[in-house]
Amino acid sequence: MLGIIGAMSQEVANLKSAMSDVKVEKAAGMEFYRGTIGGKDVVVVRSGIGKVNAAVCSQILADRYQVDAIVNTGIAGSLRNEINIGDIVLSKDTLQHDMDATGFGYSVGTIPQMDNSVFQGDSVMIETAKECCAQVVSEIGVHVGRVLSGDQFISSKARKAWLAETFDGYCTEMEGAAVAQTAWLNNIPFLIIRAISDKADDSAEMDYEEFEARAIEHSVKLMLAFIAKYQEKER
Repeated sequence: MLGIIGAMSQEVANLKSAMSDVKVEKAAGMEFYRGTIGGKDVVVVRSGIGKVNAAVCSQILADRYQVDAIVNTGIAGSLRNEINIGDIVLSKDTLQHDMDATGFGYSVGTIPQMDNSVFQGDSVMIETAKECCAQVVSEIGVHVGRVLSGDQFISSKARKAWLAETFDGYCTEMEGAAVAQTAWLNNIPFLIIRAISDKADDSAEMDYEEFEARAIEHSVKLMLAFIAKYQEKER
């Protein structure tokens, strides 16, 4: 079974509408839609915004639904000039850019007393998503790189430049690394998929509403194709 997490209702509404044999269960203030899409078993859920919501949601998928893999779809701000609004970023890996224990001698982004702070996306899921992008959203750019997460909406050129330089990030958002860390702790393969909605700079607030709908449209097309192709590969 594939667990699919979106941060906002807009991101998962179209996926829910594509489901059959739906059973809705509530936990931790979230609604988990269990059913099928194209005959494939899925659980679709809106986590809410931020790392805590994302981590709680991911742990419920692990414990209650025992999912075989987790995909976190959503939107993000670009950190690179070559990554444009509407493009897709697939997570080579993820980290939390707002994890800061430098006062104890750790480098910024390092989680104290853990073996790992950078969480690798699953290679099979990445390749499957790339194939699906070529089929259903071939008109846009697709990039495999580092997804940065923090409980911050990035909307300044200075902060964007710092994130890009410090972490070599491709995009920034507010949930992916929490999903990734939870999946890693539970030995569940994962992929973070982000459609770019803004440039994470001084234009971000202006861009966000205008381009959000287009970014979500690309994510949904990709997810519908991914569900069919990935679960075929897993058989």
